[in-house]
Amino acid sequence: MDESKPCLVLVTTSDRNEAERIAAALVKWRMAACVSILPGVESLFWWEGKVDSAVEFLLLIKTTFDRFSDVEAAVREYHSYKVPEIVALPISAGHEPYLAWLEASVRPAES
Repeated sequence: MDESKPCLVLVTTSDRNEAERIAAALVKWRMAACVSILPGVESLFWWEGKVDSAVEFLLLIKTTFDRFSDVEAAVREYHSYKVPEIVALPISAGHEPYLAWLEASVRPAES
């Protein structure tokens, strides 16, 4: 996999303040080109041996695979969940000018 290729990272949060704090940090530090915040996501999940539910905020984080480990570390630092959802999906196709902007907006990981 080409590490400079774009990806979409999904993260759910417990409330808007947490979502905004994580989104602002990722964009400010140029780990992400853009973070969209979707309110009112209803989640059902297994937790501690039983089915649980929550109304959450979903972050759609547009970044590159070479920044995933930095994004993951930042989310873990600012997140309130013991086990936060942090899932990366490849962006296999898209509007070329948008993808070029995305890649140009994310600074490469420092060595």
